[in-house]
Amino acid sequence: MDLFSNIETNNRQKSNAPLADRLRPKSLADFIGQVHLVGEGQILRQAIEQDELMSMIFWGPPGVGKTTLARIIAGETKSDFYAISAVTSGVADVRKILERAQVNRKRLGKRTILFIDEIHRFNKAQQDALLHSVEDGTVLLIGATTENPSFEVISALLSRCRVYKLESFTPDDIGRIIDRALNSDAWLQSQQVEFDDAARDALIHHAAGDARIALNALELATKITKPQEDGRRVITSSAVEQALQRRTLIYDKKGDYHYDSISAFIKSIRGSDPDAAVYWMARMLDGGEDPKFIARRMIILASEDIGNAHPQALTVATSAFTAVNYVGMPEAQIILSQAATYLASAPKSNASYLAIKDAMADVKNAPPEVVPLHLRNAPTSMMQDMGYGSEYKYPHDFPQHFVEQSYLPDSKKNTIYYHPTELGYEKTIKERLMALWKKRRHEKE
Repeated sequence: MDLFSNIETNNRQKSNAPLADRLRPKSLADFIGQVHLVGEGQILRQAIEQDELMSMIFWGPPGVGKTTLARIIAGETKSDFYAISAVTSGVADVRKILERAQVNRKRLGKRTILFIDEIHRFNKAQQDALLHSVEDGTVLLIGATTENPSFEVISALLSRCRVYKLESFTPDDIGRIIDRALNSDAWLQSQQVEFDDAARDALIHHAAGDARIALNALELATKITKPQEDGRRVITSSAVEQALQRRTLIYDKKGDYHYDSISAFIKSIRGSDPDAAVYWMARMLDGGEDPKFIARRMIILASEDIGNAHPQALTVATSAFTAVNYVGMPEAQIILSQAATYLASAPKSNASYLAIKDAMADVKNAPPEVVPLHLRNAPTSMMQDMGYGSEYKYPHDFPQHFVEQSYLPDSKKNTIYYHPTELGYEKTIKERLMALWKKRRHEKE
């Protein structure tokens, strides 16, 4: 198949195309949702309207309009548009597009937009191949990812792009999308589709902010609903549930990311329920979830939700990620299960998370503090003569390898950011800190 056959979009309205594709909006005026980006006066809308675009990464869950927005941008700016998937395309495909884009720019003075879906699935070498053309403006890159680009997009490419975070559609957004489908799609209108009292609300609720799920479930529910004598098809809640069940099976086999499931998984570990944790993990693995994604989330949780209540948790989570990377599926599920049940069973504390959160807030909201003289580095005799480090007390020269002195700026000398709990090993930490910093800790705790 010709790589460039997907440029033209006028075949999207064919009757055999999925409903979600038939209803794909072509302009900002028709686009629903993502008001924080494309609402009147918002950052992305202004960039599109003023044609002052730079390469960008759309980050967000499935079915929130990433591909649609990319196509709209190409249309609004009259740019050539090439769309590929990182799952099925490689460097050779990218180079063909870059060669075509170079011709467009030099001979026609026309911009080329390259849209790469699931860009997080490109490896470092594949992403490196884009750098020069993005840098010199041969193409305007729009990447789409369900993964945090800070982890999955190389820093050199990320520094050349603006990251836009797309949010799940609100229930009102999904409702408007469904209504537009019923009012504008020729096939749905020919079926005389109606909802019973609860079916529309059920469809909105179970779509969970994913417009693609909502529209494909609407289409399937219409097909499995028998017409009444007057020709109307009245969709029931039961039909919606059947359609969503079938859609979920297809959706899972494609390996899309399930934000609801990862949320349930993390909350189960945080809630110290290992049984629930392995259930949600099994759901994700069965649906094709990347095991490294699950392992990475457990590393974050080990620090955020367990912390010093059980310091070994971070070591276990990090080791699990390394082992999963070495082993791969299906054996990786054993490693993930061990790590998940361990973390779920461990004592919990978010004191470390709260400490850095409070410290960051102080740093951002207050003028920068000077480093006290006794804490400054003094590598030269001139700096020593200026008093740098002169009054510093070396803790190892004192009993218990501790001496009380101020390590904070004067304005913060009595500030406490870290409040250890009395759970797990953190109880020991708290007792030690209370003993060392008697005045400050006893006054504040």
